[in-house]
Amino acid sequence: MVSKVLRSLYQWPAFYLVLLLLGCVQACWAVCAFVIRHAVDEERGQRIGRRVISRVFRHYFRLTGWMRLLKVDATALDAIDPHESMIIAPNHPSVLDALLLISRLENLNCIMKASVLDNLLLGAGARLAGYIRNDGPKRMLRLSIADLRQGGQLIIFPEGTRTTAAPVNEFKCGFAAMARIAGVPVQTVVIETDSPYLSKGWSVLRKPPHLPITMSVRLGRRFDVEQRVHQCVDGLHAYFVDELDGAPLGDLWRDEREPAQERPQETLDRRPHDGGSDAGGARGRSVPPIRLDGAGRSLQR
Repeated sequence: MVSKVLRSLYQWPAFYLVLLLLGCVQACWAVCAFVIRHAVDEERGQRIGRRVISRVFRHYFRLTGWMRLLKVDATALDAIDPHESMIIAPNHPSVLDALLLISRLENLNCIMKASVLDNLLLGAGARLAGYIRNDGPKRMLRLSIADLRQGGQLIIFPEGTRTTAAPVNEFKCGFAAMARIAGVPVQTVVIETDSPYLSKGWSVLRKPPHLPITMSVRLGRRFDVEQRVHQCVDGLHAYFVDELDGAPLGDLWRDEREPAQERPQETLDRRPHDGGSDAGGARGRSVPPIRLDGAGRSLQR
């Protein structure tokens, strides 16, 4: 009991202190990014911007891990070849998902709301990094496809917003249409967490239910989108539902006043799929691609 009280006296001030530190770093970087954007050419500025943002978030997760505030395992992302063009498609339980991916993939491009790019604190750095502005579907689609054809890697959440209906919301079709037009694969990423912090409707200053927050990231299968986009999207959605079966995501959006329904104890099978590797697979091990036919069925190469 005493140790629990002492741990709480340390954890909560430390949690908000780290948030304040991150905000100060972002404010300083906003000033630097504004200067750099007007001092170097666009291509060089983009490289600098993405590298700095990636390393800031990587050090943030290292610091919060050392302080026992967040326990994050995202090393599986290191197996992704940074020079291979693809769409990276994760599920989206919280805002931390994007930060995790950016922290491990230095050249990752993002589609951001116009309001974020216009934000005084975040906008300058995002504009320097060349993140795509989502102020209209046609322009966003054109810029995304152009980036992919030039060898870029683009993160797109198929749900279109943070998850509100576990295990995943219904998928939008835009990411699959981009992949088909640009001729690039879709690399799925499965994210699991034990906390609703920064889920839909959860503000950054609202206290998490517990600390440390645990998050794990693993590579899923890689899909080549072919034929009818809608049916292929249905196939990917079914794949995510199957992968998240038994994950603790089902309780994340439950009203805390409601009693949790009992669920049978199951051990989630994490065996490799058809010669591929799961989240804990060795770095550099490839994940086999999957082709989807018009009925959403997979066609093994």
